[in-house]
Amino acid sequence: MVKNRITELCRIEHPIIQGGMHYVGYAEMAAAVSNAGGLGIVTSLTLALTPADEAPHPGYGGAEKLRKEIQKCKELTNKPFGVNVTKLPMLGANDMFNDIAKVLVDEKVPVVETAGSSMPVEWKAFKDAGMVVIHKCTSIRHALRAQKSGVDAISMDGFDCGGHPGEDDVGNWVLLAKAGRTLDIPFLASGGTATGEQMAAAFAMGAEGINMGTRFMATVEAPIHPNVKRALVETDERGTHHVYRSFSNTERVFRNKTTEKVNEIEAANPGDFSKVAHLARGINYKKSFQETGDVESSVWSCGQSIGLIDDVPTCQQLIQNIMTEFNKAASRVAAGGRPTAKL
Repeated sequence: MVKNRITELCRIEHPIIQGGMHYVGYAEMAAAVSNAGGLGIVTSLTLALTPADEAPHPGYGGAEKLRKEIQKCKELTNKPFGVNVTKLPMLGANDMFNDIAKVLVDEKVPVVETAGSSMPVEWKAFKDAGMVVIHKCTSIRHALRAQKSGVDAISMDGFDCGGHPGEDDVGNWVLLAKAGRTLDIPFLASGGTATGEQMAAAFAMGAEGINMGTRFMATVEAPIHPNVKRALVETDERGTHHVYRSFSNTERVFRNKTTEKVNEIEAANPGDFSKVAHLARGINYKKSFQETGDVESSVWSCGQSIGLIDDVPTCQQLIQNIMTEFNKAASRVAAGGRPTAKL
């Protein structure tokens, strides 16, 4: 068992966190991870942006739909869990963001994973309410700023991550090593992570936990179509690429015919999101995950860790496997590394 600042802060058995994920981070997913000894995360915008007449919790809209999902998660687990809150100016959802923040405080959510724009006012409110604040950063300068603002921990998100890796194009091999040299508060290795060996390497660079998204998508409890899980198992490390580069909103996604079309259109119309908006609609993403299982018809986030996924275990099995791999890797390093083959 590993005990460090991350496990103590979050009151979890294993320093493994399931990051926020659109159309994946529902109560069932978060509770399964928390029940397995990690920290599960509910994704606030997935709930708050779902129309009031749609599931889950039809009849509730906006932040109130999120409130119902948080309450559901409390019914599914008696262990700590968190909620992801992303603040993006382009969403034009400041009122909704304020409503989401209020719900988190009202519901006394143990941990909040924040991402996007700096939010010092909200961080203070969360801290005053006794919540642990983990802020996701894609650069050291942003991490230092968040540390100065009083967050409890940083999730360092490298260029290999699914979703938005920022615009600096720095991978985790450098980002984590520099975080270990510069940050005083604990940090997580986030992006491209799927194994215990990677966790051991991250710990060697100063990390005290890992944050995984794509890997948790390929679990029994992940509330997504089996076809998506099958694609995660069958696709290798070359199966992702970036879109939206010219919009300064880079996103790493699963490579398919739709994302190839997005890049083709974007190359001809740099900076004009309206030309690809019909392909980038969130409803397409949701249909692929929740209804059709068509992995080619939408733009959906996926990290390079896809190249390390070869099965679909339960969350319990996955976390146990990662901890076993971690312990073996740590022992191997202590013994001088992997034995070389005899010539």
